[in-house]
Amino acid sequence: MGLEDTYRHKGLRNQLVQLIRRKGIEDERILTVIQTLPRHWFLDTAFLEHAYQDKAFAIGEGQTISQPFTVAFQTQLLALQKYDKILEIGTGSGYQACILAMLGAKVYSIEYNEVLHQKAQKLIQQVNLGGMTKLFQGDGSRGLPAYAPFQGIIVTAGAPTVPNALLKQLKAGGRLVIPVGDEKVQTMMRITRKGETTFEQEAFEQFKFVPLLGKHGWKN
Repeated sequence: MGLEDTYRHKGLRNQLVQLIRRKGIEDERILTVIQTLPRHWFLDTAFLEHAYQDKAFAIGEGQTISQPFTVAFQTQLLALQKYDKILEIGTGSGYQACILAMLGAKVYSIEYNEVLHQKAQKLIQQVNLGGMTKLFQGDGSRGLPAYAPFQGIIVTAGAPTVPNALLKQLKAGGRLVIPVGDEKVQTMMRITRKGETTFEQEAFEQFKFVPLLGKHGWKN
């Protein structure tokens, strides 16, 4: 795949960044990375004209790439610092993982679907961010206990409840960002680990995600 990026693409990204800034994204680091990383690389060419609309789009296998505002919103809630070890549940197209890597995080990302996992792995190597990302295929609702603890965990699929398995994999002071609700609408939650068994929970806006599959998600 050729990774073309024209002046028109860059202009459209600039407009997109202005839009999500107006919607309330304040972290200039995130806005800069969204302006830098071509989102159209992560979509099929048929969707090229739609790549810079603030909308989610199908990426095959019944999954979607989140709308740019959602990506920025979840990333902002993580409040990550350079070199933080971050676990992403739901690699999808690989776009969110690349955003995190470009912000300086060491990204561990797990995808339930084998086809999407393979596609994302190839693309992330082409984008030259393979050194900052480790991709896995499997049940993300269980997390990656072998690589824990993490400073941050971001879940890009809607969960019926907060999986205890993920809470256990947070470092002290670490944050879990996860949409929780039914299969139609979810509330974005941020859960911060304060101690061995103590957690602070915050609720934010409502979103609509594809369902989290796996042992601690919805039935496949």
